[in-house]
Amino acid sequence: MGRTDTNPHDTQTVALQALVWTLADEARAGRLVALTGLTPADLRARLGEPAVLAACLAFLEGHEPDLVACAGAIGATPDALVAARAALERAA
Repeated sequence: MGRTDTNPHDTQTVALQALVWTLADEARAGRLVALTGLTPADLRARLGEPAVLAACLAFLEGHEPDLVACAGAIGATPDALVAARAALERAA
């Protein structure tokens, strides 16, 4: 069963796990950078910022196959990733 809560600590953890999953694939990482405008330097410098983490989750939401695959890989549900993005946007 996947996680569905949006505890701030868990939300950030889920977002970081999703970001790691995204960056593990070179093509997907390239799309993230191209579509979000975040550079690798931005990602390193602003990794803990809710807005950056929300942008990374929004990127996954934009391509449902990646959202579903990421959720499965990190032991979450797609709904949990969407909820995490919403919570991070509220915190930004």
